Amino acid sequence: MTEGYVPRGVTVGGVDVGSMSTAQAEARLKNQLSDSARAEVEVTAGDMSTTLDPAQSGLSVDWAATIDQAGQQPLNPVTRVMSFFQQREVGTVSAYNDELLDRTLTRVEQELTREPENAQLSIDDTGTPEVVDDVAGQTVDPGEVRTAVRDNWLNDRRRVNVDADVTEADVRRDAADRAVRDVAGKVTDGDVVFAGRDDTDGVLRPADMGRIVTFVPEDGDFRVDWDRDAAREILDEQLGDTEVELRNAGFTGVGRDLEVTPSQDGVLIDWEKTLDPIEEKLLDTTERRHEVTYEEKKATYTTEMAEKASFDDVVGSFTSGGFAADSGVNIRRVAEQVDGAIVLPGETFSLNGHTGPRGEAQGYVDAGVIQDGHADTAVGGGISQFATTLYNASYFAGMEDVAHTPHSYYISRYPAGREATVFEGAIDLQFKNPFDTPVLIEARADSSSLTVDLRGVKQVEVESEPGPRTNFTDPERIELSGDNCSPSSGGRGFTVTDTRTVRDLDGAVVSRETTTTVYDPSPIVTCRG
Repeated sequence: MTEGYVPRGVTVGGVDVGSMSTAQAEARLKNQLSDSARAEVEVTAGDMSTTLDPAQSGLSVDWAATIDQAGQQPLNPVTRVMSFFQQREVGTVSAYNDELLDRTLTRVEQELTREPENAQLSIDDTGTPEVVDDVAGQTVDPGEVRTAVRDNWLNDRRRVNVDADVTEADVRRDAADRAVRDVAGKVTDGDVVFAGRDDTDGVLRPADMGRIVTFVPEDGDFRVDWDRDAAREILDEQLGDTEVELRNAGFTGVGRDLEVTPSQDGVLIDWEKTLDPIEEKLLDTTERRHEVTYEEKKATYTTEMAEKASFDDVVGSFTSGGFAADSGVNIRRVAEQVDGAIVLPGETFSLNGHTGPRGEAQGYVDAGVIQDGHADTAVGGGISQFATTLYNASYFAGMEDVAHTPHSYYISRYPAGREATVFEGAIDLQFKNPFDTPVLIEARADSSSLTVDLRGVKQVEVESEPGPRTNFTDPERIELSGDNCSPSSGGRGFTVTDTRTVRDLDGAVVSRETTTTVYDPSPIVTCRG
């Protein structure tokens, strides 16, 4: 008699479908439950949650299977009798699109997973310690997520709960609270004053401490880093006027018509003694005032020394020639810039530093250079001839070689093993004046020759002893095209040494040094076209 009808008292999702035909029951369920079956489902694990859209996740209700399940008569006669008096809820049957569901569950698992985050501690720009709580990490089991979603996505709360495996952070809130008590609270307890000269104070205020004191989570606690440079920078803005600049005597003027600029002894803050130990001074809440330590610095080249200076002797000189007209423009320009430069005792002269950029705006032109062993052009071409001439003048003056770079390929108009190239921003020529008297650089050039003299007080004699050329290497052949191509017979590479002996004016050897230079073979160039 009940064939094709849903048993009495049956509900699905709270909807009474008892005693209805299967078609009527299915229609009623679709009408009353379709909207709820499409509603978002919240998935939670631990203290994290995310949502999924059933339709986009391949989750739906199999209405026919659900009615078929609800339409089975219970075998227990008591249950049948009780159906006159109470209702019996039966579950829905779900349908799944595995591809869509897998994609959604991958996202859900990621959004329910996080790495543990350590507590954080900092001092804000008002001087207040600021703590960020630690966050426990967690993971979920993909199989459990899948089972929980498939079995429970249609419950009346529209919420699925999944167990989470929790991993506590390495550095917890209690460590931050200890660091506030032991460090942050103390350094921000009030101003820390550094008393300088002339009734001038430098003050580190609580608001400055965030720049000086930082807290790094480490091994279950906080490592405290103390930035002495930041403290110095803050104090220097306030105490800078209490220092006196150290200045050696110098010279102004043109050529040898020079006037002395006086030296000045310096008074400088000894920051190491003033600040160290910085952690103790900032943590001391009872003594917040400290004295600034100064040190006197004497000028190493005084006004009196400068007034006695003489530039009568040529202490080193060198002349070179054989350059092209376009290179000559650049050589005369750099000679003009360097002429009159003075190198004080103990100072280092830098060719790149002295001239600055050497471009068209500074009066330099396009001229010949050697690029990869063959002729080419570039703005400033020819400067290396000036560098070589200056290097040799400083060599014979007994200057200390700080930096010089030989050409990769030997150029026959230069002394082998005793030449230098320069390149703006990369390769420099530098030498130091090791004597107690200054030297004046005089540079002059015409259309065919360049001479550089170093003038001062002669104190040494210098000899150059070139070694034999050894370890010859043969050139390779290359073929080039273009208007700038210049054929070349090439040249062999070789290794050569140069020994410089420096003697005092009594003939005693002051130093003897040997340098080794390795030249690459310059290629044999054939022009085509």
